[in-house]
Amino acid sequence: MRTRLAIRVHAALERVFPERRVFLKSDTDTRFIRLKPETQLVAFAGVSVIVAWTIVATAVLLMDSIGSGNFREQAKRDQQTYRERLNAMSEERDTRAEEAVAAQQRFSAALDQISAMQSELLASETRRRELETGIDVIQSTLRDIMKERDRARIALNDLKEQTRDANATLLAADSAPVQMDMMADVLDETAKQRDLILADAQAALEARAELELELDLLQERNDQIFRQLEEAMEISVEPLDKMFRSAGMPTDRIIEQVRRGYSGQGGPLTPLSFSTRGEDLSADEVRANKLLAQMDQLNLYRLAAQLAPFASPVKAAVRYTSGYGYRRDPKTGGRRMHNGSDFAGPHGTDIFATADGVVTHAGWQRGFGKLVKIRHEFGIETLYAHNTNIRVKVGQRVSRGDHIADMGSTGRSTGTHLHYEVRVNGRPVNPMIYIKAARNVF
Repeated sequence: MRTRLAIRVHAALERVFPERRVFLKSDTDTRFIRLKPETQLVAFAGVSVIVAWTIVATAVLLMDSIGSGNFREQAKRDQQTYRERLNAMSEERDTRAEEAVAAQQRFSAALDQISAMQSELLASETRRRELETGIDVIQSTLRDIMKERDRARIALNDLKEQTRDANATLLAADSAPVQMDMMADVLDETAKQRDLILADAQAALEARAELELELDLLQERNDQIFRQLEEAMEISVEPLDKMFRSAGMPTDRIIEQVRRGYSGQGGPLTPLSFSTRGEDLSADEVRANKLLAQMDQLNLYRLAAQLAPFASPVKAAVRYTSGYGYRRDPKTGGRRMHNGSDFAGPHGTDIFATADGVVTHAGWQRGFGKLVKIRHEFGIETLYAHNTNIRVKVGQRVSRGDHIADMGSTGRSTGTHLHYEVRVNGRPVNPMIYIKAARNVF
């Protein structure tokens, strides 16, 4: 059965691949090689496989070459777009930095003006109290003089009556010249005293008029100072309030917390009171107390701003290489959450604390490399990762702008950069919210 099948297969192959002989002739001999149908089939199949493999490989190489060329062009375009975007962001950052410096200068100038106006206000109030005291003394003196004048008039009338009686007596008794001389002297003395009292009263009235004019001018000056102070307060407090609200921080709760923490040093100012007689406050006193309350609020805002991370961790020229949110992981290529912002710069670039706080970690941590953690008020914590050198210790208290580390590439990093995080009650938030919120203030 197998022999028959083999014979049939051989016959079928012989029709397609008839047996061939290849003669090899030399000078002395002639030989031939017989190529059976099976051998020819195997050779044909091998040649076909080689040709097919060559065609497929060539096609794959051509497609890969075309694809890689398109990918390179796309990569070049993406790189050019990224460079343009980085340049635009650098220009915007420089512009914002200049605006921040100008805003800080305006803020400082406003504070200086407020201090000067506050000094003028206190000086004017002191002068006003002195003038009020002087007016009270003059009024008291004037009342005494008026009383003395009335008594002098009464005495003068009595003397006139006595004079009339004396004249009658003189007419009746011409023998009393000594008494007449005495009466004339008394009348002259009384007339001089009356003239002196009238002159003193007139001088007191003129002094009172001058004091009233000076008080009017002082009141006008006080109104001008109050208006300038109120405008300065509005200009100073509004940007700070907007900064906190832009960062999503409830201002009422923040101010109350700072007030409790600074009740002995930076708390509310004592309201002004110009009277100890239990009288109602005047309009100027109400305005002054309102300004003092606004100054207290401004001071609390400044303290709160110093305790929150409203600053950039780097001051040198750097590149903003990655932001907060989901991104393509630079190591694995997968899509992962990025909990902070990356700033790339030269190796050893200074890194600064963004707010007052206490260092809670200063050392190596897996993934972050050399890491610095700082705990701030309001449940806020900042992280500074991948440093090459750490310049603070655990438990150390730092202030905004203190040099805490040097930029490096330790830990899970592809190059020299700073990974900066802000966490609120342990939950990561976008650090740029705080940095952008303070652009027009600091």
